[in-house]
Amino acid sequence: DKSSNGHRYDSIPFANGMINSGMSCQLIHYVHQEHDKFFETVKNFNFLIVRCNPGQIKADGGDQGKFDEGMRAVRKAGIQVWPSADVMEFMGAKDALCKVATLNIGLEDTLAYYTPESFAEGFKKTMKFQPRVIKQNRGSSGEGIWIIKLKSGDYCKNFGDRSCSDDEVLELMEACDNHAETHTVAEFLEFCVNGRTEKSGTWDTIGTGKYLEGGKEAGGQLVDQRFCPRIVEGEIRFNMIGDTCTGIIHKKPKDGGISAVGGTGSIYTFYKPDAPEYATIMSDFTE
Repeated sequence: DKSSNGHRYDSIPFANGMINSGMSCQLIHYVHQEHDKFFETVKNFNFLIVRCNPGQIKADGGDQGKFDEGMRAVRKAGIQVWPSADVMEFMGAKDALCKVATLNIGLEDTLAYYTPESFAEGFKKTMKFQPRVIKQNRGSSGEGIWIIKLKSGDYCKNFGDRSCSDDEVLELMEACDNHAETHTVAEFLEFCVNGRTEKSGTWDTIGTGKYLEGGKEAGGQLVDQRFCPRIVEGEIRFNMIGDTCTGIIHKKPKDGGISAVGGTGSIYTFYKPDAPEYATIMSDFTE
């Protein structure tokens, strides 16, 4: 649903739908180097529909917090903003996964880290038990989401029996582009906390690390989940308007990959709402 530069393809039919209903609607590209110019321009509108993906703003060198504060100021001026920055912050935070951990849709060993100390202690313990997925807080582009395995395969039988040492070697794959890296536990911890330093080694990712920067109040956090191997089968997306399905998409990672994020070589197969392949799950969901 997003191109490599962050634009969402369906913004065009959104805009055309409003234009066809008699409204004036323009698409404006947010460029962080022109932050002030952007927010001066949007003062001329009655309402805004925000289509900026937080992961793309940060990856481009922008400041998500600065963007959010600008949108809050727009709302205070009486201009409607959908979704609001607060809705994005509180409903889009990855630690929501911890809040559903005990439900049948969750995983009980899902943890959230807000400090370097809790991250180091918790990750060394979970990583020694089984392959993990470590997720930075914001964004849906896959940057800062790492699928991690021990290169040695030397996992403990029971959770908490052992913890990783700093020099154990990790095999990592990042969800944004399915590229692989190899680092020690100590290097991974350093990158996640302090970014590229002498202690973190050499990284190929487009990201900058520093996932805990700013603390919990600024959205600095990491979520730690077990790796579910069936992810290679892909995911099914049901596009809904109210309780009516308008289309079904099967998003499958490319061979050898794990992420089905757009732009990674993943394969998207489109189905009609009444596709027999998904009749059972559709009836279970709607009925």
